[in-house]
Amino acid sequence: MWLFLAVAVIVLLFLAFRRLFGGYSAPNPFRDDCRRPPGILETDQKARNQVLKRGFTISKIPESLDAIVIGSGIGGLATAALLAKAGKKVLVLEQHDQAGGCCHTFIEKGFEFDVGIHYIGQLHKNAMLNFLVEQITEGQLQWDKLDSAFDTIILGETKNGRRYELFSGESEYIMGLKRSFPDEAKAIDRYMELVKVCANGGRLMVLLKMIPLPLAKFLIQSRLLYWFSSFFQFASKSITDVVNELTTNKDLRAVFSYIFGTYGVLPKYASFALHTILINHYLKGAWYPRGGASEIAFHIIPVIEKAGGAVLVRAPVQRILLSKDGSACGVTVKKGEDNIDIHAPIVISDAGVYNTYEQLLPEEVRTLPAIQSQLSKLRHGVASLCVFIGVNGSKKELGLKATNYWVFPDNNLDELMTDYYSASREEAAEKAPLVYVASPSAKDSTWEERNPGKSTISVVALAPYEWFEEWKDERVTNRGEEYKSLKNEFIQGILKIVIELFPQIEDKIEYIDAGTPVSNQYYIASPRGEIYGADHNLQRLSPEVIASLRPSTPIKNLYLTGQDVLLCGFTGALIGGVICASSVLDRNLFIAAAQLKKKIKKAKSKKE
Repeated sequence: MWLFLAVAVIVLLFLAFRRLFGGYSAPNPFRDDCRRPPGILETDQKARNQVLKRGFTISKIPESLDAIVIGSGIGGLATAALLAKAGKKVLVLEQHDQAGGCCHTFIEKGFEFDVGIHYIGQLHKNAMLNFLVEQITEGQLQWDKLDSAFDTIILGETKNGRRYELFSGESEYIMGLKRSFPDEAKAIDRYMELVKVCANGGRLMVLLKMIPLPLAKFLIQSRLLYWFSSFFQFASKSITDVVNELTTNKDLRAVFSYIFGTYGVLPKYASFALHTILINHYLKGAWYPRGGASEIAFHIIPVIEKAGGAVLVRAPVQRILLSKDGSACGVTVKKGEDNIDIHAPIVISDAGVYNTYEQLLPEEVRTLPAIQSQLSKLRHGVASLCVFIGVNGSKKELGLKATNYWVFPDNNLDELMTDYYSASREEAAEKAPLVYVASPSAKDSTWEERNPGKSTISVVALAPYEWFEEWKDERVTNRGEEYKSLKNEFIQGILKIVIELFPQIEDKIEYIDAGTPVSNQYYIASPRGEIYGADHNLQRLSPEVIASLRPSTPIKNLYLTGQDVLLCGFTGALIGGVICASSVLDRNLFIAAAQLKKKIKKAKSKKE
């Protein structure tokens, strides 16, 4: 028996080595440095629309496709761009009228609003995330850094509440906390120690998705996985449990936990290990895309097109086509009254695990035990309500800053959110317990030149889908007076908080509207209005679920990409896209990227 076990382990390790370090005969999207000097910002909307809003027609479908990607969020675009850089011809199909997913923007009354890109970390020089973004945009996407105090937490009254600022730079971050809580130095040091230890172990999440599944299961069941890092020891512990052991100071507990809104799970249900990844992500500061969030898709799409591919909008995929042997072989797109079949040897879904498995696959396949097993370990994530405010006046005139405000009426975050979710929707509308407020226009150094005398403020709150579900089948532009009334109640409750925060804008507001969970359902095709995909609860962070939820699916030649593959947000979805492209190309693209990065650094040092 021991001999058999030893042989099995050796075989698994050999397969893992081949998976992680092999594949050198496969096409390499990181063979050459494709960056070039940044071009001039394109401000002509017609020129931008030719890239971002290229409508679907049969004549625009490239011939001899290598792959089809469903959805143009950052996960889908990243995967498509990497395949394109490896010489593959890829067609990306987007159901909305413009590409980008949560990276898209919209314009109302002359105000441009982003819908999902608020701030991103790890974009400093030499960061791997920054390098990956540069390679898939050929160095054209530029970033503006937020103020040093990138996040401000307000506890209590919005106007006169207790304010805690979080600063860019690890030492500045820690010093800022200690200035705010001079008697809590020990708790702060221990917290930051756990953040660094756990966050660094987050790479194991990627590893578990890239090694052969049998080896991943062996490492989990034998508990060898826990020898490598503390990450999985803390993955099963909630934020509340960990921070309550560190300090009895209720304000500090709230400050340690505040950022749970970026993944939508209450601290008592959220994994501390996941939380540390987010805290570590912003330790060196935060950035915003220069020129607005639509710049992301605008500079990735040409990379896809350069290889003969295309990104087409108003192209709702109705189903994934399967061949006689059960392999994915294409998709059906609805065009008016017609259904158009498009074939390709590889199909990649950035539509989310629920849409993919429950809506796009044939009914007889949805019930496969392997698919149902994956779905049984997940649940839908939280939905959101976003308020968009257009204000007359420049950043300077209005005194707006390139920072974010997290507003809570009390310091018991779990209790606040639990009471909110259990309230009636009418009661909840009066005061949201978590309100994220920021001015995208104040973060973008090109804004004033592009939109003189105007500013924008975006607000995000969490809201259960059930509060708005009854209007899901109504026309998006006319859901009825009762819907408008409820939406307005939420707008007014949130606007009160915003005015308390920025009293100077009260008589300068020109535009205000909100997107609800059913708006998300329509515009980004989220099944229940969720903004972060499958719920990021404790089970999602268990090693078993992490290992099983990977790009390859039970359907041959069908792959998943985006935030359901790894984690939510821009970074999680983009890395999920790299994992997916690695699986499709059968090559570890993280190693390939690291090798190119090292090659560039070596060449630069020789020149110096």
